[in-house]
Amino acid sequence: MAAYMKQLLLIAVVAVLYTKASTQPMSLPNCPSKCGSVTIPYPFGTTKDCSLDNTFLIDCNQTSSTSYAPFLPQSNQSVLNIALDGELRVSWPIASDCYAEKGEFANETAQGISMRNFHISPTGNKLIAVGCDTMGLFLANDSRGNNYTTGCVALCNSRDDIVDNQSCSGTGCCEISIPQGHVLTEAFYISGSLLNNHSSVHDFNPCGYSFLVENGNYHFSFTDLTSLKKKEVPVLLDWAVGNQTCQQSSYACNANSTCYDVGTDKSDGGYRCRCFVGYRGNPYLHHDGCQDIDECMETNDCVEGATCKNLLGRYNCSCPTGFEGDGKKSGIGCSKKLSSKRRKEIILVIALSVSLSLVALLVGSFYAYFALKKRKLVKLKEQFFQQNGGLLLQQQIGRHGGSTETAKVFTLEELKEATNNFDEGKILGQGGQGTVYKGVLQDKRIVAIKKSKINDPNQIEPFINEVVILSQINHRNVVKLFGCCLETEVPLLVYEFIPNGTVHEHLHDQNQSIKLTWKTRLRIAKETAGVLSYLHSAAAPPIIHRDVKSTNILLDRNLTAKVSDFGASRIVPLDHTQINTLVQGTLGYLDPEYFHTSQLTEKSDVYSFGVVLAELLTGMMALSFDRPEVERNLASYFGSSMKEGRLLHILDQNIDEANIEQLKDVAHIAERCLRLKGDDRPTMKEVAMELEGILVIKEHRWGSDNVFSEETENLLKTAQSVKNVEDGIGGSGIINSYDSYSLNQISMSIGGR
Repeated sequence: MAAYMKQLLLIAVVAVLYTKASTQPMSLPNCPSKCGSVTIPYPFGTTKDCSLDNTFLIDCNQTSSTSYAPFLPQSNQSVLNIALDGELRVSWPIASDCYAEKGEFANETAQGISMRNFHISPTGNKLIAVGCDTMGLFLANDSRGNNYTTGCVALCNSRDDIVDNQSCSGTGCCEISIPQGHVLTEAFYISGSLLNNHSSVHDFNPCGYSFLVENGNYHFSFTDLTSLKKKEVPVLLDWAVGNQTCQQSSYACNANSTCYDVGTDKSDGGYRCRCFVGYRGNPYLHHDGCQDIDECMETNDCVEGATCKNLLGRYNCSCPTGFEGDGKKSGIGCSKKLSSKRRKEIILVIALSVSLSLVALLVGSFYAYFALKKRKLVKLKEQFFQQNGGLLLQQQIGRHGGSTETAKVFTLEELKEATNNFDEGKILGQGGQGTVYKGVLQDKRIVAIKKSKINDPNQIEPFINEVVILSQINHRNVVKLFGCCLETEVPLLVYEFIPNGTVHEHLHDQNQSIKLTWKTRLRIAKETAGVLSYLHSAAAPPIIHRDVKSTNILLDRNLTAKVSDFGASRIVPLDHTQINTLVQGTLGYLDPEYFHTSQLTEKSDVYSFGVVLAELLTGMMALSFDRPEVERNLASYFGSSMKEGRLLHILDQNIDEANIEQLKDVAHIAERCLRLKGDDRPTMKEVAMELEGILVIKEHRWGSDNVFSEETENLLKTAQSVKNVEDGIGGSGIINSYDSYSLNQISMSIGGR
């Protein structure tokens, strides 16, 4: 009984809704709302007074004594349906072409659409071609006069190729979309034979067909190949009010509706009306157009047991007494009310659960973040290690038998702290290999930190080369390497700090307060020559510095020479006397023979040292474009002056306490070092020994007036001490013994006094 009552109630509700919908006005008062079975909603009408204007006029023609049907007056096409959302469905003929059995042309019909007020829907229609030897062609014009053409081909060879209700994919039937994004006002479509005028398929397909049809309103059948019985098919047109936008016109939408634009500009324009949400009806009627929907009498979202209440344009759902919520299925529904105490308990539990979850999530996130950051940092350090040539460094050290055990691997944090995060005020100098900063380590040692040029892969090899070279050198007159750092984007080297600048600064900077005496200059020359002699003769394997110049000779607190910058140096294999390399060096110091042949030898360092000796003697820079042309290159100018006997004219005026014979001796050494052919130059071992002899004699003359026998004894002791010192710092020593030639020179100098 209860089920029966529910069915009766449902039938009653449907009846009420149908009655309400059927009585809701669609046309103007006293105007027919139908023509035959088709509803004619305003702004359309069957008379001039019942329509908005002549654009929307529909002819309601009598087709029989009792039947009427709507037609478009502009094309006399049957109207099938008018929708207020801007769609107008009409019936349109099919184009065809037919042939006799032998392929002789029989007849053809083409179809055209010309719409002044309505437009062919580009998204709601397709072009269909049916046949086994058929090409369907579609030609159209848009509102701006542009032409568009498209088409498709349908082919088949026999009856067996065709399956009923198959898709129009090309076998017996094809389809294609019409041009979209354009307002099509005119269209013309035809059907034509593509191959043999249907002669090979005439028994089951004598004709081809082409037609424009609304999407989904045609289903292919095999019988259509014999004779397409349909004479017309539905085509969808678009309609809008006027050709202006909502802002440009005084639109015809009523109070419970909204206006929206159809096109993008005036030529494509027009507008339509739409009822607000919660309203239904004809938005173009100003009286009783869009009426409120009673959602409570229709399908609604209220949960079972909730009370529905209709409001203007909306509704709400009320939960029964003792329940709470919004009463909607899409919301929180209705649930039994809780006591105040129970509510507080639930809120507390929820709050605690949320808090604990947030804490756990926060802790987990921090843990994951730091773990990921640590992992990323480790990977980044490994990447920088490889990027900065760490593997190459290991290979080079192993290949040359060196060791970096005494050099410390510094962390980036240590070096940042030492340099105040590489403050620009800590910069000591900048060169071709990078920037040098002054820093103070945690153990209070003052150091110089060399930072290679960033993002320059060409600097990796010189950097590694310098580490390899310095790891094999242990000499008191070579800048000591304390360690390196490879875990940064750019590699870093840490050296002992040499406080008194370079020889170049003391010779050529007029602001220098310390002026180098001849005694100091001679000692600097001797110490530098000793280093180069050690590199060439005592180091195993031998090393060529390749960038000897006054800026690479540093001076400590006692003005003791410290040779630096081994980035360009090369290790000479034991079975080689020369190396083929790309020419590298500093103009003014560069060996001309090496420059022209690319053959690097120990004599290249000898030439560069000769330029340094000439600088110490003359106080002139190795290369200066401020001097006259003949004097620009110091090496050539010094050589020509020596040949002309003009040594006294080019000596530095700041040289004091000098014996002219000693100056001439050193000048002759420089002149021999600067000879163009490497074979004509002395070795650095010979140069070091001769400078040592000159310095010993000089110190003897300055420091003592004893008899000749005492001078000789002191001289021999000094020579022996030189040998001992060199043996101690260089393993095998630079100078194993003074040869007879050098000792004779020393004795002659003393005797000549």
